[in-house]
Amino acid sequence: MNDGPLNGGKVPKKERMRFVSAAQVAQLAGVSRSAVSRTFTPGASVAPTTREKVLRTAQELGYHVNDLARGVLANQSRLVGIVATRPEVGFRAHLAAALAKALIKRGSIPILINTGQTEDELLAAQKMLIGHRAEAIIILSGSPPASFFELAQRNGQPLVVIGRSEPDADHVRAGNSEASGKAATAFYESGRRRLAVVGSNTGTPAIIERESAFLSTAESLGTSVVVGRGGDSDYDGGVAAARALFSETIKPDAVFCANDQIAFGLMDVVRLEARLRIPEDVAVIGFDDVPESSWLSYRLTTFRQDPLTMALRAVKLMERRLENPDAPPGYERVIPELVIRQSFRP
Repeated sequence: MNDGPLNGGKVPKKERMRFVSAAQVAQLAGVSRSAVSRTFTPGASVAPTTREKVLRTAQELGYHVNDLARGVLANQSRLVGIVATRPEVGFRAHLAAALAKALIKRGSIPILINTGQTEDELLAAQKMLIGHRAEAIIILSGSPPASFFELAQRNGQPLVVIGRSEPDADHVRAGNSEASGKAATAFYESGRRRLAVVGSNTGTPAIIERESAFLSTAESLGTSVVVGRGGDSDYDGGVAAARALFSETIKPDAVFCANDQIAFGLMDVVRLEARLRIPEDVAVIGFDDVPESSWLSYRLTTFRQDPLTMALRAVKLMERRLENPDAPPGYERVIPELVIRQSFRP
């Protein structure tokens, strides 16, 4: 009968992960350790025969350069932080994916940090990225506090914000006011007079700007607007706002939704609960043009934000900042185009 584990009663230690080292490549290839280092350093001098020998041996062993060690020596890594709240929802999910693709293409390593919108949560994400010597941070959500920008500047870490204006940071924005004003004008010119705009109680700066621009344009046309808001800028928020709007005696005949997720919730309530027709009784325009907008159940007329265009503009600003840390803040504005489908045809 055994009184304990094998090996004299000692619990065997879990074997540590061991990556193939440059020293192992050098030994098998019969070259110096520095020759291996030079082979994998762009622009370094190394004899062609030595390079070929090292590369062949590295492939046989499965060796890859230790980028973390190089980052420590350079006091900077190739990591780029993408900071977002609920990155899986709506347009933000497609933007995060496009950013990852664009960053990988340039040789960066994207790290997605799912955080909240409070000051403490954003600062915690930033400190994590500074601790890992990330070369830049791209923010998709929340309104960073002044201390966020100050900390980035002190550490020489480029910061790009998408979706809002920040005077102290490089930023990329959609043409929210132009698109929202165009929506109000299109409804008015088509003869719709009972207009509504739907946002949310937790609206981002972009959502708020879309609401304001729609209201301003409609009022300039002499048309009043009813404002509806759900709890959040998502499907459930659209459902809640629609139930409130269409429980009234006088119901809207045209609704501009601040994003597509809100529009989907509103459209389902209009058809399934209010028993109204789209677009005959109620016209609907959304914003973002996420893939679900073209589904047969919605066929939503909406303003298209191209996630890849937004991502490439953000990476362009990041590269500009890396090359010239003292340059004034850069600004990119992308004007959305109206995609016409069945929910409203001007």
